[in-house]
This record gives sequence, structure tokens and C-alpha cells, in this order.
Amino acid sequence: MEKAKTIAVASDHAGFELKEKIKAYLEQLGFTVEDCGAKEYDAEDDYPQFASALGSAVAKGCYSRGVLFCGSGIGASIAANRFKGVRAALCFTPEMGKTSRAHNDANILVLGARIVTEDVAKAITDEWLNGGFEGGRHSRRTGQLDILVDNC
Repeated sequence: MEKAKTIAVASDHAGFELKEKIKAYLEQLGFTVEDCGAKEYDAEDDYPQFASALGSAVAKGCYSRGVLFCGSGIGASIAANRFKGVRAALCFTPEMGKTSRAHNDANILVLGARIVTEDVAKAITDEWLNGGFEGGRHSRRTGQLDILVDNC
């Protein structure tokens, strides 16, 4: 398994409980986990604040990877993907986690806490962590993503 020294996590209120469980799981796997928030459950915590904190940190190179949580995962993935160099992938199955790395070089895994169970989230995370980028024709495609951002 590839082990980056540190992996960042973040969630809104809806993803808070699953974030805490996956954070503990990552630590069990030997990762140092940096929590970009929320630090406690608060129903007023909204995904744009925490998704942008994680997305910005990955875009700036503070962390090579992150795991992001919200209720469905949709809002958090939209917010994180607003940053150049971020490839946040919303995954619902272990196969999606694996493919997000192999084909898209996803550097942020997004999980919908109202969609996936803790066990499925762990399986997705394992595939995402263990997966590597295949490069080749996929490199051409991922390279086009930042061009799209530059042209906005």
C-alpha cells in the first residue's frame, strides 16, 4: 500500500460521523491525519467551507491526498473541484475508488455519508489508497482538466 505521510480529511455536519470513523481507520493504517474540519458536530456547518479548505490545501500542495465527506458527496465534490489541480472523485463502490485513481488520478476521495455505510466507505478508501495512476492515455485526459480551469 502506498503510504503518504499525511492525509487530510474534512466534512460538513452530515459527513461528520463517517469522517471520524474513517479518520480513525486511516490512523490504524499508519497515516497521520490532518483534520481540516469540522472539529465537532454542528448542524450549521456547511460543505462549501470545509470542502474548500481541503481543496485549497491539496491544490497548494500542503497535502498530496484528502478524503472529503458530506451527506450525498455531491456538494463537497463540486466545491473541492473548483481548485486547479484538484481531482475530487465521488465514489459509491470500491470499484469506483480504484478507477478514480487508475484513470483519473483522483487526489481527493469524496464519500456520501448518507449513501455509503462505514464498511463500504472503508472498502472504497482501501481501493483508493492502494490504487495507482495508470498514466498513458489517461494522462492526456487529466492534463486537459487544468487547461479547462485556465480557460475560465
